[in-house]
Amino acid sequence: MSSWEDEESASAAATTDVELLKRAWRNEKAAPEILHFDSALVSRAREQIQLLEETLDDFTDNGVDDLVVSLYQMDLDRSLFLLRSYLRLRLQKIEKYMTYISKSDDLLSRLSQQEQRFAKSCKENMEKHLEQSVLSKLPYGYDSVTRQSLSSTEDDMVPEPQLDTFVFCKTKSDVGAFQLDDIGEEVVDLVADDLYVLRYKSIKGLVEAGRIDLI
Repeated sequence: MSSWEDEESASAAATTDVELLKRAWRNEKAAPEILHFDSALVSRAREQIQLLEETLDDFTDNGVDDLVVSLYQMDLDRSLFLLRSYLRLRLQKIEKYMTYISKSDDLLSRLSQQEQRFAKSCKENMEKHLEQSVLSKLPYGYDSVTRQSLSSTEDDMVPEPQLDTFVFCKTKSDVGAFQLDDIGEEVVDLVADDLYVLRYKSIKGLVEAGRIDLI
């Protein structure tokens, strides 16, 4: 195992699930495309929320001090907000890019099973609605959901995430000299805990590997 992997394992062990969920939420919010669903983290967060709810019920039944109850309630509210916001952000991206996502096995693999069903249902409902309300009334050759006309060589009516978007990011460890383009003309030295503004598509691999956080 490399020194970076050792550092990352130690860091993850010292990081609470709430902090990990906050990091996943920030990354999802800042990334132009949908990221991999962290099923293990979401499962743990749901278990912790259930435990907090049960603890608060016990406190209420046993007359525990109001200050203690309020502190536990704050933890519960924070966890609920982060989890709901994280899931809501992902659903918004699925709704926006449902057709684009459905054409890519890689993107579909980033979704949970429930999200995959949601994406399929959204796409089918959208296509059915457009067919009934608009497309059936258009001339032949202009009745496609994904193309402006038969002369189009690609799906030019399918919204796609703009991977060229500039994002704010922070390195979690020393990356060293990193090539930002395909021909090596743009190279930046990525130092641990430094802030950068870079094109998302240049660093998406580092984001997916957990070496850079979006902010």
